[in-house]
Amino acid sequence: MKHFFLSILAGVCLIFSVSAAHALETAAREAYLVDLSTGTVLLEKNADQQMPTSSMSKMMTIYMLFDALKNGRYTLDDTFTVSEKAWRMGSSKQSSMYVLVGSKIRLEDLIRGVIVQSGNDATVVVAEGFSGSEEAFSQEMTEKAHALGMVNSQFMNASGLPMDGHYSTARDLAILGLRTLTDFPEYFHYYGEKEFTWSDIKQQNRNPLIGLVAGADGFKTGHASEAGYGLVGTAERNGRRLLLVVNGLSSMSERARESQRLLEWGFREFQPVKIVSSAEEMGQVSVWEGQYFSTPAIATRDVSVSLDAVGKKALKVTLVTKEPIQAPVKKGQEIGTLRIEAPGMVQEVPLVAAIDVPRLGFLGRIINNLRHLVGGDAQPEDEEGISE
Repeated sequence: MKHFFLSILAGVCLIFSVSAAHALETAAREAYLVDLSTGTVLLEKNADQQMPTSSMSKMMTIYMLFDALKNGRYTLDDTFTVSEKAWRMGSSKQSSMYVLVGSKIRLEDLIRGVIVQSGNDATVVVAEGFSGSEEAFSQEMTEKAHALGMVNSQFMNASGLPMDGHYSTARDLAILGLRTLTDFPEYFHYYGEKEFTWSDIKQQNRNPLIGLVAGADGFKTGHASEAGYGLVGTAERNGRRLLLVVNGLSSMSERARESQRLLEWGFREFQPVKIVSSAEEMGQVSVWEGQYFSTPAIATRDVSVSLDAVGKKALKVTLVTKEPIQAPVKKGQEIGTLRIEAPGMVQEVPLVAAIDVPRLGFLGRIINNLRHLVGGDAQPEDEEGISE
C-alpha cells in the first residue's frame, strides 16, 4: 500500500491514498479512482505504470487549446486551415471529423471534432495551426504536461495513435482531468456534449458514461490494440465529484460496465468526513524559553477524507509534535502535524502556530532555567520587559 501526499495545485489539493485489503477488484489493467471533493484516492491499480494512452491523449491536445483560449491567444471564432496531411487522416477506418483539405474550421468546431467525434484529423489541424507542425506541437504538449506534474508522460503526436515513446500513466491522466476541471470550468461543458455534426455526418459522443451514469459529464475514451480499451471519466452528484481512469479492458462493453461499476461503488461506499476546519484549534504545543508556555496549533484549511463504513468506525486523529518548540515562534510557523489513521490510510496534515511567541530575554531565560532545575514551573506565564 502507498502512503503519500500529492500536491497538484500548488499545495491547494492534497491527495490521500486509501488502498486497503477491502478495496474493490477490477478487470482493468490500470485503474485510478479519486474523490475530488476530498482528494482521497479510493482505488489504484498500476497507477504509475507507463501505458499507451490512445485517444485519451486528446485530452492534452484540448488542454493546450483551452489554455490558449483562456490566455487570449485565440478566440473560439478563430480558424485553422486543413492541410493535406490532416485531410488524409480522415478515414472510416479510424475516428475522424472528416475535414476537407483547404477548408478553414472554427476552433469551437475543432474542439467538438476532437472531443465528441475523437477526430484524429481534427487533432492534426489543431497541432499544425497551433505550432506549425504536429512534431512541434507534441513537444509543447510534453512540456506542458510536465509543468502540470504529469512527470511520467510523453507525447509524440496529438491524436494518441500508437507511436514509440508516446505514453502516460493512470495517475498522470487523473492529474490532467483535475487540471482541466479546475483550470477551465468555462470550457469543460464541451466534454459533456452528446453529439456533433460535421460534413453532414452526425456522430455521438464516444464516452459511454454520458447517459449511463448519473452526473457523468466528461472526459475521453481510448482504444488501441496494445493498450486495450480505456477511459478517463468523471461524474458529479450533489456537489461531490469522482474522477476515474481505466485502461487495458477487453472490449467497449467491458469498458462501459467496469467504469460504471467503479464509479457507482465510489459514490455508494464512500462518504466525505470532515476532519478539521480552517483555523480550528487542535491542541496546545509547548514552547521553550517563550513568553508563553504554549501556542495553539491550528489547521490552515479545511481537511476532509472519504471513508467507507469500516473507515468511519476506525478513524483516529492524533496531534503529533516534538515538544517543546524553541522560542521564538512565529504565527503561521509549522509546529506539528495532525495524524489521520483509518484502515488502509495513514496521513499527516501540517498544523501551524496561531500566535507569535517571542523569546524570553537573557534574564528571563536564567530565571526560567533555575525554576526548571528546582522543579518549579518551566517558565513564567508572561515576563514583560525582558523579551527579545
